Formats: sequence, structure tokens, C-alpha cells
Amino acid sequence: MSISTPFAAAPLRRLLAGALLGALAGLCAAAPDAAAPDFTLRAADGRNVRLHELRGRVVLVNFWATWCGPCRQEMPLLNQLYQKYQGSGFTLLGINVDEDSRNAINLAGKLGVNFPVLLDGDKSVSKRYDLSSMPSTLLIDRDGKVRYVYRGYQAGYEALYEKQIRELLKE
Repeated sequence: MSISTPFAAAPLRRLLAGALLGALAGLCAAAPDAAAPDFTLRAADGRNVRLHELRGRVVLVNFWATWCGPCRQEMPLLNQLYQKYQGSGFTLLGINVDEDSRNAINLAGKLGVNFPVLLDGDKSVSKRYDLSSMPSTLLIDRDGKVRYVYRGYQAGYEALYEKQIRELLKE
């Protein structure tokens, strides 16, 4: 005969609560082979952009900040990818996390960025995507599923992005 006491059940409750919190965190964070969390953000040009409305296109989402040196290094290279593949079913969204959107708009202009710059000053979207480093880049397939996630940037990543964009466009 087993006697159940509150003390015996406490470790089990903690274990189940931890598992539940972990599962819920997984629903919010973007992970390969998971559906990309939907969002709507205002673009620098004033229009609203909703990720879900881009289904059917390959989407590269790049989270960046003006204070991030690697972000500034990467942006012109991302712009080249955008210009090269935008007519082939590809789009690129640069999500800026600066509190002052004027900084993002000014830097994007100085760098000659042509892709949509979205403003996430309250960091609501970046929190949903569970960012741990800047920049962070995701490649999303035509079905809205995250296929690749990159935390940070190193020279040469753009060649890898291009290879993966081409693969996803062929699917």
C-alpha cells in the first residue's frame, strides 16, 4: 500500500511544471522545423507587414540593432541577396530592435538598404523569437516553417544564406 503525501508529490509537480514551461517556451521560440511565430510590425515606410501574409515566399528574417557592429557589416551583404533574389519568390525582413526607430531608419538609409526594415522597439517580436545574440537570422520556407537559424554573424555566412535560399526556392 502506498501513501501519498504532499511532500512525495512535490518533486513530481516540479518536474511536470518544468516540462510544461519548457514545452510552452518551445511554442514561442523559433526552432528549425517549427512554424515561424507570426507577427505584424510597422515598417520604416509606415506600412504594416505581417509574416503570415508572406506564405508562398522564402523569407529571410534578420534581427539587428544599430549598436551591433556585425549587423552593420552584414546588412549590405543581405541587401545584395535581396536584390538578387527578390524577383524569384524571396523576401528579406530586417527587424530592428532599437528603442528609437529614427536610428534604424537613418542607418538603413546610410547603408543603402532596399529590403523592408521593420521596427520592434518594444522588442515584442524579438522576445517571441527568443533572441540570444545580435544579429540573429532565420530562413523560413514557403510553408512558413523555420528551416535555418543563425545566432550572430561571421564573414562568409552570406554565402551559406545564398546556398540555402537557392535550395528553398527550388522546393
